[in-house]
Amino acid sequence: MGRTLKSVQTNQSDARFRVPYTDFPAQFEAMRHDILAALERVLSSGDFILGEEVDNFERRFAELCGVKYAVGVASGTDALILALKSLGIGPGDEVITVPNSFVASAACIASMGARPVFVDVRQDMNMDPDLVEAAITSRTRAILPVHLTGKCADMGPLLEIAEHHGIYVVEDAAQAAGAQYKGRKAGSFGVLGCFSFHPLKNLNAIGDGGIITTNDNLLAERLRLLRNHGLYNRDEVVMWGLNSRLDSIHAAVLNFRLNKLTEITEERRRFAELYRTALSHLVECPSESADEYAVYHLYVIQCDRRDELKDFLETRGIDARVHYPIPLHLQKCSLGLGYKKGDFPVCERQSQRILSLPVHHCLSDAQVAYVCDSIGDFYPPPRSGESPARGGGDE
Repeated sequence: MGRTLKSVQTNQSDARFRVPYTDFPAQFEAMRHDILAALERVLSSGDFILGEEVDNFERRFAELCGVKYAVGVASGTDALILALKSLGIGPGDEVITVPNSFVASAACIASMGARPVFVDVRQDMNMDPDLVEAAITSRTRAILPVHLTGKCADMGPLLEIAEHHGIYVVEDAAQAAGAQYKGRKAGSFGVLGCFSFHPLKNLNAIGDGGIITTNDNLLAERLRLLRNHGLYNRDEVVMWGLNSRLDSIHAAVLNFRLNKLTEITEERRRFAELYRTALSHLVECPSESADEYAVYHLYVIQCDRRDELKDFLETRGIDARVHYPIPLHLQKCSLGLGYKKGDFPVCERQSQRILSLPVHHCLSDAQVAYVCDSIGDFYPPPRSGESPARGGGDE
């Protein structure tokens, strides 16, 4: 692509210049012909539930992740619930996860009757493996790391801990389709990997959708039963299941968009690099090591005066978001877990400083430049040796 970021001269009071957080109409227009063709193919076939489109997508997604099997389900949340259900996790069990994710990461555990056990995160917002060992008890059945923002958690030590204690690793890869860690793809590390195809995701359906990846044939077969009422055939039910099937119409769109995933990911990565280059002296920007390949479902900066900056950007027509302002252990739904403010200081500090900038692949260079210029206008030039917006490190 080879383009470079150039400052744009824009009338900052011009209401016509906007930077939306996402742009579904533009996304559709860029793919209109192919998406409508995919929809027409399904509608003409009458093959609406499971069927050929789903089979093809499952096969292709398994290949993307470098695993043997993928089982399509109705949503990313259902992927997590069915993954835990397939492992027999239930009342009296504990599953270790993080408090800074979307509620589904912990809700799936609670939905099984099990207890979510939180551990704090590192500065990169992913699970801190150094804290996991102390959280393991005789009731721990699994570790559920979240590949937050599209960056893989540090899976090496997590897998070693799990193997040592004889517990499962289930990846919450809802934001991480195509992400890599040390040459392996998200969804290939744990016994199961769970993905979402919500419209906001990099690989998105036209509604809810999800998939579960695994190398275990028996688990794959169990998941196929669980997603379809436990039906062995039309008349025989072999286990209690759910109605959680990936619709053919979503699979058809996903089959087309899967062809574009590399292009979409590279554009998001390019915008991420433009942000980093322009803003790293003002705010804390996400980084990658040579062993990582992040897909930037979110581009999250960390900065001082976050709420003021967000409001300021809004006056400039820039739609920035916070993912997520209230950690899960401080939510009302977690009152029965016994956590309190101060239990997870890194997560709590980050919740006051994180801000997600627009990074969708339908942006223009001019829009990215406008975001950077606006953030530069908000923060005064730092004095020598200071970086007022970046703040300190872990506390």
